[in-house]
Amino acid sequence: MLGSRAAGCRIRMGRIERRERRLSIEVESLITGSVWKIKAAVGDQVEEEDVLLIIESMKMEIPVEAPGRGRVTEIRVEEGQSVEEGDVLVILAD
Repeated sequence: MLGSRAAGCRIRMGRIERRERRLSIEVESLITGSVWKIKAAVGDQVEEEDVLLIIESMKMEIPVEAPGRGRVTEIRVEEGQSVEEGDVLVILAD
């Protein structure tokens, strides 16, 4: 597992099996809070530092940014949902 940090998230590198091998990135929450706003949608192409969603914690809004360029393949949370540190929020693929 390779790890890195971007604003409001931890990323984990993995592989997705399809016709060809593709790199996937699991964007994880670094904090406990609730999902205030989802800014991205499945299928969106995102660039590094694009805001994927916003988590509210202790009356602060914390943006979760894309750690790199990719396509949103899965959003694992809904607005209003509580999240814990380490929860996977979004999956990106190259």
